[in-house]
Amino acid sequence: MNTPTVEAVKLDQLNCWRIRHGQAELLVAQQGAHILSYQLAGQPPLIWLNDEAVFQTGKSIRAGVPVCWPWFGNLERNPPSVQAMRVSDQPAAAHGLVRALDWTLEGIETEGDSLNVVFTLPVPENGLPGWPHQVDLKLSIRLDEHLQIDLTSHNRGTDSVTISQALHSYFAVSDVRNVHVEGVDGLEYIETLDNWNTATQRGDLRFSGETDRIYLNTPEKLSIVDPAWERRIELTARGSRTAVIWNPWINRAAAFSDMADDGWQRMLCIETANVMGDVVTLAPGSSHTLGVSIASHAV
Repeated sequence: MNTPTVEAVKLDQLNCWRIRHGQAELLVAQQGAHILSYQLAGQPPLIWLNDEAVFQTGKSIRAGVPVCWPWFGNLERNPPSVQAMRVSDQPAAAHGLVRALDWTLEGIETEGDSLNVVFTLPVPENGLPGWPHQVDLKLSIRLDEHLQIDLTSHNRGTDSVTISQALHSYFAVSDVRNVHVEGVDGLEYIETLDNWNTATQRGDLRFSGETDRIYLNTPEKLSIVDPAWERRIELTARGSRTAVIWNPWINRAAAFSDMADDGWQRMLCIETANVMGDVVTLAPGSSHTLGVSIASHAV
């Protein structure tokens, strides 16, 4: 195994690191501990780096793997136990509070054939704005034959805390209209584009329009099959029983100032999550890890 190389780079206003280890190349930003891209030598990217992404201080990045925490999506759509954690009369930001904060890079270390990159976000004594709880975060990124991402929440306070969260992963695909997702057949899902009604998936998921679904009681493994790139992206989840599958399609993408009008064709989000009935309650002193391993196989 080659010695890893670490290069500090600046993308507009954001401090980032480009890390190469073996066949893998990772680009990660300090803001949000945000994985921006990941690929293996000689292969198309696995994690999608949006060509039109904006890298500005305090602005969340539409690309890569945003960390959504301590709530996912619209707070008002979360269970009451998650909403009750927030104490503020101001509008709540979508996807929580940590995507636009600077995390601390704790270390980059080899372990056998693996490379471990660790970020932490110690929460101040009075919590985050409008969220007065003492829950520390650690994001661990492991590079070996897979990309492994683990988000650990540790409650160092004296009261129980309930959170929803997601690793909002943007996967690179040849053309979303020609890929499909395996592992969802027979699952119930919430169709957010149809008044949040519940439906049942029949067969593999294929894409012919805007998609925004919350799959419930998901199996450990889901796969994106991409015939044009002759590969299967296999996702193995940990600490999660829900997954959000999203693509904005034509009209939504055109409304985004930070995505090309045709950018929707080249990405598909499968978000490893704890949402709806799968939210996490942390007793004082307890921890929870939400994780996903991402592997690429030829088909």
